Amino acid sequence: MRLPTLALLALLPLAACSTVQEAVAGPDLTPVRYPAALVGQQQEVILASANQPMPTPASANSLWRTGARAFFLDQRANRVGDIVTVQIEIDDRAQTSNSTNSNRSGSMSAGVPNFLGLESSLGRILPGGFDPANAISTNSTSSNTGSGSVSRSEKINLVIAAVVTGVLPNGNMMIQGTQEVRTNGELRQLSVAGIIRPEDITSSNTIRHSQIAEARISYGGRGDISRVQRTPAGQALVETFSPF
Repeated sequence: MRLPTLALLALLPLAACSTVQEAVAGPDLTPVRYPAALVGQQQEVILASANQPMPTPASANSLWRTGARAFFLDQRANRVGDIVTVQIEIDDRAQTSNSTNSNRSGSMSAGVPNFLGLESSLGRILPGGFDPANAISTNSTSSNTGSGSVSRSEKINLVIAAVVTGVLPNGNMMIQGTQEVRTNGELRQLSVAGIIRPEDITSSNTIRHSQIAEARISYGGRGDISRVQRTPAGQALVETFSPF
């Protein structure tokens, strides 16, 4: 138990240093790297290009090269490493309204006029005014009124290039892409991932976000403005675990 605690305490200064550096100099851009494949645990995916023919030099009397990707060849993405343009045009609106009103009342009265001749003895034991014919009497009333409404409007219009990270056995492709833009100490990040069908890709090598299965689209960022708009950690914990 002591070793994990000591390790955590040793990492705290590093985290604090990173936070202070970001607050002073602004957020850093993520290094450019090949995106990780969005792979299911039990799903066979072709991630290597061992079975794909490599371009070979053209013969002396021919303009054709095996594996070439030009000269009347389909330029749409179809294998690992290819790039496809994703058009994100989200314009969603949702509005719901609910109201609830319920009332309930109940009463109960019970007595023991005769109970093995002990009703008179109970009268001497219990406080004065005891009436065996009206020993128990209850009355309850409850009411509940509630109302709620949701009004949501989201609109995003963006374009991002994604990389094919895997090819499924049926020919569908997994894509993943990230785009970062830093302006005046504020970093905006857009990421998209999912599974697409080759036949949904247009001749201009583009695809709409609505044609991506298992789509994961994220648009956000970090920096000076995001830090001011974010709820403080202490307040968020109190609001999450408060029973009131």
